[in-house]
Amino acid sequence: MKKLSQLVNYNGKDIDILGIATDSRNVKPGYLFVATKGFHVDHYDYIEDAIDQGAVAVVVDRESEVSVPTILVDDIDDVLVSICESFYDVSSQDFKFIGITGTDGKTTTSIITRNLLNYSIPTAYIGTNGLYCGNDIISTSNTTPCVEDLYYYFSIIKEYHCKVVVMEVSSEALLHHRVDSILFDVVAFTNITEDHLNIHKTIENYRSCKFRLVSLCKKNGLVIINGDDVNCQLLDVKQKLSFGFSSDNDYVISNVKNCQKNVIFSIQCQTGKYSIQSPFLGTYNVYNVTLAWIIASQLLGHQELIIENISKLPIVEGRGEVFSTPSGFDIVLDYAHTASGIFHLLQSLSNYSRVIVVTGAAGGREVEKRSKIGDILFQNSDYIVFTSDDPRYENPKDIFLQMLGTHLEKNYTFIKDRKEAIIYAISQARSGDVVAVIGKGRDNYMAVLDRRIPYSDYDVITNFLKKI
Repeated sequence: MKKLSQLVNYNGKDIDILGIATDSRNVKPGYLFVATKGFHVDHYDYIEDAIDQGAVAVVVDRESEVSVPTILVDDIDDVLVSICESFYDVSSQDFKFIGITGTDGKTTTSIITRNLLNYSIPTAYIGTNGLYCGNDIISTSNTTPCVEDLYYYFSIIKEYHCKVVVMEVSSEALLHHRVDSILFDVVAFTNITEDHLNIHKTIENYRSCKFRLVSLCKKNGLVIINGDDVNCQLLDVKQKLSFGFSSDNDYVISNVKNCQKNVIFSIQCQTGKYSIQSPFLGTYNVYNVTLAWIIASQLLGHQELIIENISKLPIVEGRGEVFSTPSGFDIVLDYAHTASGIFHLLQSLSNYSRVIVVTGAAGGREVEKRSKIGDILFQNSDYIVFTSDDPRYENPKDIFLQMLGTHLEKNYTFIKDRKEAIIYAISQARSGDVVAVIGKGRDNYMAVLDRRIPYSDYDVITNFLKKI
């Protein structure tokens, strides 16, 4: 709790402030409401709603006559950051920041990076899988939270005495300026392929938005790109490090050997040639592990020690998470939902006798990519169980038909209920097969209409395995 006068320039009768919100739906009694202007919504229009919810004061950048104290400011976004810093007694300058962006691989790379650094220096992670501090995991609302939530998480990170923060930085966060108050010590790009075009409209806009992250890097900071990615290659900065299979990269990957329980590969760079044994299967994870190793090596040195630690890393929940069954087949749980992500995941499963896939496509976005994903599914799997995946206001069957496109093959079915779809797919599996449940990873909800209904692929799988 803070006094209003401790947060803003206010000379009236002081008021206790119990929290901060920019979204009126998140206001609770005793909160300060900061009426920022969002990308799609002007929160100024919801001041009365915020007051009805219990806001005891509002910050605005335009004149407003309401029933609670009103503080008029010039730059409301800057003031919001200042308010959050004062309320939570924390500053972004308290930490070193690593920002990782890209279409696929952000979560896996960020968590691997955090875990590698955490062996040597207390490091936190913020992203799709939550907030990691010490041995604790705290759920978060977005991949990259809004400003007031972000600073709340920073205050928790400070309590855990973490010195480094590894963050997933989404294109939406960059578009909405959620991380503009942060100067990153390292910014890294996993890849850039078509995604979120419902928001960005074109790949050029999406790419430019991703590239904004470089403008938030410190002058002496480090920029790292996937040098094999055609879009990443377009990043025009004076100094950057690149990684990939192409021989013109600064870190060149080679000699990839996929084993049953791990992947062994080599990296050649200025300091020598290194052999890495990774528990993360698939070529796409070779990229992720390489990037994490580069970041950790650049910050810590001790390249050989970091390589040793890679082999001991735990799984990343919901990313290539494998469940073995007594019947001799595996179940793989993965978040892959983009065309590129699904392709690379399914390619990594080619050593199985049959690949059975359970998936759908999210409603309310990117209708044009559904048939492309359908093509990838038919080309890279033996049987497909189409089902619901956050349909929102759309009919899951309509989404399925768009994914099916013009395919005349018969190696598929549609089961609307996702739980039933997963159980059916598992019932079809034989020894040597794999059932790939993809699209939602460890999400704990299903988005239907405007609601988030409790649901978890992980729970469906683990509960089923307990019964066999």
